[in-house]
Amino acid sequence: MSDLSDRTLTEAPAPASSRHVDAGDEGYSKDLKSRHINMIAIGGAIGTGLFLGAGGRLAGAGPSLAIAYAVCGVFAFFVVRALGELVLYRPSSGAFVSYAREFMGEKGAYTAGWLYFLNWSTTTVADITAAATYAHFWSMFTDVPQWVLAFIALAVVLTANLISVKYFGEMEFWFSLVKVAALVIFLIVGIWLVATSHEIGGHTPGLSSITDNGGIFPSGVLPMLLVIQGVVFAYASVELCGVAAGETENPEKIMPKAINSIMWRVGLFYVGSVVLLALLLPYTEYSSDQSPFVTVFDKLGVPGAAGVMNLVVLTAALSSLNSGLYSTGRILRSMAVSGSAPKFTGLMNKGRVPYGGVLFTAAFGVAGVGLNAWMPGEAFEIVLNLASIGILGTWAMVMICSLFFWHRAKNGLVERPSYRLPWAPYTQIVTLVFLVTVLVLMWSDGGVGRTTVMFLPAIAAALVGGWFLVRGRVAEIAASRD
Repeated sequence: MSDLSDRTLTEAPAPASSRHVDAGDEGYSKDLKSRHINMIAIGGAIGTGLFLGAGGRLAGAGPSLAIAYAVCGVFAFFVVRALGELVLYRPSSGAFVSYAREFMGEKGAYTAGWLYFLNWSTTTVADITAAATYAHFWSMFTDVPQWVLAFIALAVVLTANLISVKYFGEMEFWFSLVKVAALVIFLIVGIWLVATSHEIGGHTPGLSSITDNGGIFPSGVLPMLLVIQGVVFAYASVELCGVAAGETENPEKIMPKAINSIMWRVGLFYVGSVVLLALLLPYTEYSSDQSPFVTVFDKLGVPGAAGVMNLVVLTAALSSLNSGLYSTGRILRSMAVSGSAPKFTGLMNKGRVPYGGVLFTAAFGVAGVGLNAWMPGEAFEIVLNLASIGILGTWAMVMICSLFFWHRAKNGLVERPSYRLPWAPYTQIVTLVFLVTVLVLMWSDGGVGRTTVMFLPAIAAALVGGWFLVRGRVAEIAASRD
């Protein structure tokens, strides 16, 4: 642990004014408003994992996918609630990396940061792959190579992301508004179709779509358990509002409301949407190469409806890409100022955007363009599984930081805010057990899932090797501040 962590164990609790100060939080503007944070929280819970990933998972697990979404949603809420408590204790653009630095030392911050980067650098590839896949829905783009469309998506979002956090907030506000409006319309139309038994593509919606096609578990319970690894990816952005808290005024007022609303959004948008999809069409009608929402409207035969929904899911992919570039830029800067990330990733432009970190993440997106050129059919699933490793690691670090924080509060060394993670420390422990269980399920799945788990030793070795490369610089920077 760092010297700071060792000292904190023996000293009396510090007043709020003398709490841990992270140099990585300096230089940011406070241009994100309440409406931005609220919609970012919504957007973080609605992404390509639902709009694109749900199709293949419905085809594999059937209606039981709704159960998987509900279970993963509960643990996602625990994670973001734990992060919310830390944010209320001390808002930081470095988020869990900054908290890991305070409670676990520089090694913890280094590990948390690079696991998060693994998450979003691979998610960036997933997002541009999804965007290219959606674009192929329209005939005008059918003959355009998938890698070209992926490159265009990356270039457009990267350019917009580098302007300022205000523009990022505005884009996310409208992106999220489009996603929410589309899902609300789908829920309304879907409920009406079920209530009126309106025929869709030769099928009559209702419970018969489930009961006549194998029930809730058409292939058994195991497929539902195995898709959990992919479902976790759907919630990959829930922590984004915690990162954004460092660039907003009055987070103490804004954050609790935004975080608390995530739970009902999960129930309504994720679980509700999957239940409706299962009621509208037999699970065998869905596939991994088309959004399930597009499938429904396409079979419904409403002129232009499928195209409009496809535009919405394309927006979701670009929104996720935009969020990933934003968050990794802030996380990398927090690491760069302590020496655990390349120095250039800490550079900021006149718009107070850490452009070095944003460009560094975008460079991996360019590698993803190459993956789309080499393996266009498998690109999404490959990076989805790698991203899941990063997500599991990030969530685990958040809960470990929360455990450290709870332990220090219990010993009277820090003061917990009134907004707290309920049932601590059992909530953290159960969530960590769940994350380990997901890894076991990935291994049990075989194929790409098992191959992904087999990457863990290589990832651990890379983290250890990287630490030996940067530890000298980290110690030098820490000494200069003491």
